[in-house]
Amino acid sequence: MNPSVGPVQGDAPFWSRSLSRWNAVCWVLFGAMAIGLVALDRPDGSKYTALALLGCVVVCYAALDRFPDNPVVRPHLYLSVLVLALGGLAFNRSSYAALFMVTLPHYWMFGRTRRVSMAFLGLAAGATLLGSWLRQGWSGEFFGETLVSTLIVVAVGVLIGLWAHSVVAESQERARLIEELERTQVQLSEAHQRQGAADERERLARDIHDTLAQGFASIVVLSEAAQGALDTDTERSRKQLRSIENTARENLAEARELVGSAQQSGQVAAGTVAQTLRRTLDRFTEDTGIPVDAELADITCDQQTRIALLRCTQESLANIRKHAGASAVGVVLARQPGGVELEVTDDGRGFVVGTSPGFGLDGMRKRLAELGGELTVTSSVGDGTRILAMIPTEVSA
Repeated sequence: MNPSVGPVQGDAPFWSRSLSRWNAVCWVLFGAMAIGLVALDRPDGSKYTALALLGCVVVCYAALDRFPDNPVVRPHLYLSVLVLALGGLAFNRSSYAALFMVTLPHYWMFGRTRRVSMAFLGLAAGATLLGSWLRQGWSGEFFGETLVSTLIVVAVGVLIGLWAHSVVAESQERARLIEELERTQVQLSEAHQRQGAADERERLARDIHDTLAQGFASIVVLSEAAQGALDTDTERSRKQLRSIENTARENLAEARELVGSAQQSGQVAAGTVAQTLRRTLDRFTEDTGIPVDAELADITCDQQTRIALLRCTQESLANIRKHAGASAVGVVLARQPGGVELEVTDDGRGFVVGTSPGFGLDGMRKRLAELGGELTVTSSVGDGTRILAMIPTEVSA
């Protein structure tokens, strides 16, 4: 069955159950009308005419109910037959009022649009009044009973139909909004997935820069130094080769962590922050010969903070090694009321803040920002550089 406004998505089970129940009620009422017509004991053939008209309505209704998608079985054809049957029953004076009441919702179910439904309802009212007038003439019965009752039935039908249309329209609008919301949720989920993938790529790029790239850069520098000292200082070359081996091993371990587990990548060795930074500073001095004056407070903090402090230290030392040309480095790790601070200074050539094209400083800022911290860079040409990293966190000695 194809109602004028079909069931909306999400409300389909409700409409399906409602239409099925109404079909059952219609068949019961059609059967009751047929029994009533058969029970009439009229000497003329009016009851057979009434049964024939009712049979035409029932056959058309059954075909429409059985083949709702058949192009031959048109809803408007059924409504047209219904209008003619009502006029014939009214002229025959046989149960036209009962049929009118039973089929009243059909004009709205099969009319497809509000205007068509109203038109067929008006034609049905006109057909019943015409049939009654042809039978009764301008009598008091026609004006006192037939006209008034027919107009009341039509008015009730119009009110019920308009109300049903408004309910269905609201259901359709609600279904449209739900569909838009679901589509928006899907798009938002896809955007979150894309953003998550982009964030993960950025995190991996930052970790690779802070670990593998710095290690390979250190290997290149040490290799060049060892090659230059092979003929003049073999002991120094031997130390540099050991440093190359250790750096390569560390890079291999870092690479395995990055590949093996994204959640555990970038983990640092056990121990306090001071112990971890001390090992890094000793390696820096061993590789470069630049002395480091370190004041490292014995601070205990969470793993993410330890990693951030270590990566900031490694990046600062890498920049000093590659760009600063420094003769001394200072590193201070201190506990402050609002968290923990790491300061790295050098007496190198310095630079103009804001003009550095490298990835390192930007990566340090983003890493600290993820923990609610911030990075402050102070430098000028010829006056060295000061890097201050602050992470607000609960720390304890």
